[in-house]
Amino acid sequence: MKKSTKQLGALLVLGTAAIALAQGTTFLTIGSGSTTGVYFPVATGMAKMVNDAGAGVRANARSTGGSVFNVNAIATGELDAAVAQNDVVYYAYKGTGLQAFQGKANGKLRTMAVLYPEVLHVVARKDSGIRSIADLKGKRVVIGDLGSGTELTAKQVLESYGLGFDDLGQALRVSPAQGITLMQDKRADALFYTVGVGASAIGQIAQTVDVTMVPVSGNQASSLIKKYPFYVRYNIPAKSYKGVGATVPSVAVQATLVTSTAVSEEAVYKAMKAIFDDEAALKAIHPSLATNFSYAKAVKGIPAPLHAGAVKFFKEKGLNVK
Repeated sequence: MKKSTKQLGALLVLGTAAIALAQGTTFLTIGSGSTTGVYFPVATGMAKMVNDAGAGVRANARSTGGSVFNVNAIATGELDAAVAQNDVVYYAYKGTGLQAFQGKANGKLRTMAVLYPEVLHVVARKDSGIRSIADLKGKRVVIGDLGSGTELTAKQVLESYGLGFDDLGQALRVSPAQGITLMQDKRADALFYTVGVGASAIGQIAQTVDVTMVPVSGNQASSLIKKYPFYVRYNIPAKSYKGVGATVPSVAVQATLVTSTAVSEEAVYKAMKAIFDDEAALKAIHPSLATNFSYAKAVKGIPAPLHAGAVKFFKEKGLNVK
């Protein structure tokens, strides 16, 4: 009896994997975020660089729910590496800060590199009358996917203004893609999104809806930074999006590439070489990297110790790391 095409395909995949394993190839699955954010194109671009290098490491990028999911998936072995907010990684490493991590410190988490600032965008429909964070009280607000870094940032920023999720008219826990639709359909008044400047999701909203970018500044920003030192002040440049004619003060955390001690020093080193050796090629992946990435910044503000493979790479670049 003839094997079906599906069976033959499965056998071919298994055969290819077996050959690759016999040749010492390591497979890395890299977690990212929503396809409309910056994590996804960054992770996809990095996976391509790893594959193009042909150095005995293969990679693929997966769209996920974001930072909290990613670090939990690294802990279970579902992911080998991921992009995540530095504050979320720190909380996971220490087993604190978030209920999801409380008492569950993951001492195996390791940093590969800090990539770029992730800026809090608070976008409101102009017709909502929202001009400040305080105006979000009683409004329908997209606060990010359940378990995402954006949800955590939204909670902390609202807190600095004396508000909580219960003070909102409706706290909408949906993906950025769903958030766009809700904003367009007038079913949401505002949206939180912690993401690199230039994210397609924000651009799409601004192209289709008259929006206002809500600032995070003044004493509230100061108290936020004092309580959560991962945050830094960051100004969203004028004309970053349609209708944003002036600089908008906000805050940012850092997008960080992380992995686990379960991945070998050799595999991480080879991946680091493939991704970071050609700085110009790396910066070509996305404007957030082009504007912000440097070797010196890549080892500042790391939320968990550097992986041994990353230490080896950065030492070769002349940096004093351990």
